[in-house]
Formats: sequence, C-alpha cells, structure tokens
Amino acid sequence: MYKHILFLLCCLAIVGCSSKRSTLTGKKIKERELVSKERYRQELRNGELKKTELGKKKDSEILEATSRLSVTTDMIRDYIVKYRSTAQYNMREHGIPASITLAQGVLESGSGQGTLSRNANNHFGIKCHKEWDGPSVRHTDDAPDECFRKYDNPEESYRDHSLFLTSRSRYNSLFLLDKDDYKGWARGLKKAGYATDPKYADKLIGLIERYSLYEYDREVLGKDKLNKAIKEIDANDKLENPNAIIASKDDYHVVQKGDTLYSISKRYNISISAVQELNNLSGNAISVGQKLKLR
Repeated sequence: MYKHILFLLCCLAIVGCSSKRSTLTGKKIKERELVSKERYRQELRNGELKKTELGKKKDSEILEATSRLSVTTDMIRDYIVKYRSTAQYNMREHGIPASITLAQGVLESGSGQGTLSRNANNHFGIKCHKEWDGPSVRHTDDAPDECFRKYDNPEESYRDHSLFLTSRSRYNSLFLLDKDDYKGWARGLKKAGYATDPKYADKLIGLIERYSLYEYDREVLGKDKLNKAIKEIDANDKLENPNAIIASKDDYHVVQKGDTLYSISKRYNISISAVQELNNLSGNAISVGQKLKLR
C-alpha cells in the first residue's frame, strides 16, 4: 500500500517538474521573441533615420576654408540674397566680379556660419599681415593661433576684401581679365596664392555655377553698357546741336535757336503731343528762351 502511495507521489512530482520546466521554457522563448521584435523595430527606426539623414545630405553642402561646416542650400541662398548688392557695389567700385566675391564669401565664411564671420565679421579669411593696425582675433587655420582681421560689420569685410585684392601686385593680372570671366578669376586667385587648398578654384567655380552667381556680373555689366550707350547718345546730340541746353534731370528744356517740337521730342524721347499737353500748346509754335516742361 505504502509502495503504491510512494509511487503515485513520485509520478506527481515528476509531472509537476516537467510542467514547471515547460512553463519556464515557454516563458523564456516568449521573452526572447519579444526582445527580437523590439530589436527589429529599433533597426527599422534606425534605418528610417539613416534614410532621413541621407535625404538631408542631398540638400546640404560641406564648406571648408577657415572652418569646416555643413550648411543647407537654403542657408547658402539666404547668404547670397543678403550680400549680392554689396558684392555688386564693390564690383562697380573696384572691378572684382560679384560672382567671385560672393563665392568666396560663401566658401570662406561658411555662408556666415563660420567662427570668424560670427565672431569677427571676417567673411573672407583675411589675416592681419604686417600693415594691419585694426582689431583682430586669434584663430587656428593653416597654423595654430593665427591673427585674423576683425570688422565692425560684414560690409566692412567686403570692402576690405576688394582693397586687399586691388592693393597687392600679385593680383594685378586678375584685373586684365574680362569681368565676366569668373573661371579665369577663380584660377587666378588660386595661382596668386589667395588660398592653399589645391581645389580652391574648382570650389569657387562650382558655387558660381550651382547658384548662377554669374547673373549678378551680367546685371552690373548690362547696366554699365546701357549707361555708356546713353552717354554716347548725349555726346552725339551735342555735336548735332551744340547750342542746346539739357535741363537738370530732364525736367524742362530751354528752347534754343533752331529747336522744333520734333527735335525736342526726339532728343528727350518724348512724344510731341506730350510736350504740347504739358505746356498747354495748341500748335507747334515755340520761341527762343521759352521753358518747356518735359515731365
């Protein structure tokens, strides 16, 4: 009897242990499956993040001159819009293509995000040199702790960049190039030693072509050509009628001997009827010394 009871108890114990191991084993399997799913989800998230980062890189550029920076194309475009007028002004004043100035500004300053541009308004990485007696900052570039010029505002930096190029004989050959020859200017700057980067010229040309900076050169050159043409027309008019007097800002004209409404209208590019209306003229009769309104 006791043997039967003992046998039953042993069987129950074995079944209980087997059940427990099965339960534990099942639990472990279940936990392993959960960890695997979580890892899978994490890997998916990481994959999406990498895709996003790759997508962003397509809309960004690495700019490296005095600082190495990653900036977006929007930041570069904003910089160009902000300083294009300043670059064009300096082109008119000093003869340096606006496209070159802007490309150098973008590259050297990291589109205004670099250390020198933020701390010293130095957008072109111009070092102190022996003649500089203005404020300065220290920055590591080709060598540790180099001296760089500091300006009150970016416009001063743009002006000093122009003066820097026009006042040094090693850059003289650049000013023999056409103002719209941005490739020649970029290669000339590198050859003259403006930067030590062997790819400096290619970087400038790449920026100019990607962002159509040459259009700003054409705007300046187009306006200059128009002004030249106007001056030539005025000179020819004076030769044809040396006694004519051109009023200030073309607001009026004092009639001289030999003037007619037709000649006056041609001279100032205004219709005869407009001259008549402005001066309450009923016909074509005018007299010497008469002051005619032109606008």
